[in-house]
Amino acid sequence: MVVVVVVVVVVVVVVVVVVVVVVVVSIVLEAAAAAVVLVAAVVVVVVVVVVVVIVVIVVVVVVVILVVVAVVIVLAEQIVIVGQVVIVAVVAVILY
Repeated sequence: MVVVVVVVVVVVVVVVVVVVVVVVVSIVLEAAAAAVVLVAAVVVVVVVVVVVVIVVIVVVVVVVILVVVAVVIVLAEQIVIVGQVVIVAVVAVILY
């Protein structure tokens, strides 16, 4: 009879220990999974922010280059017009 009681107590203790270990491991794994998800979310946000910043920088550089090219073209046209006026004036003075 004592042996049966001891066996039952040992089985109950083993079952309780196994359940406690499973619950603790489950909680730890959930916490780890939550941490992994949180880290992954932070990494995704950082990558998106970096990509957006790079795209904005590229767009700004392209716009600046286009503005500079446009200004150079306008100035070149003005120089050509002034050059034509000077040539016409010189020819007029020579012919006069």
